[in-house]
Amino acid sequence: MPKLKTKSAVKKRFSLTGTGKVRANVAYKRHGLSKRPQQMKRQARGSFILTEADAGIVKKFMPYA
Repeated sequence: MPKLKTKSAVKKRFSLTGTGKVRANVAYKRHGLSKRPQQMKRQARGSFILTEADAGIVKKFMPYA
């Protein structure tokens, strides 16, 4: 059987934790931050764990992860 390819977009945007959960970055942090509330900017620091439903979609595109 041929090898399956990993989606390049998924490879760049998501990573897996040691237990197999999918970690993602928070959106809306690139520009236009002066109009965003301070609370939103604080909570958008770092990354977050995707829900199981969304993680299943992402894992389909990462066959060997």
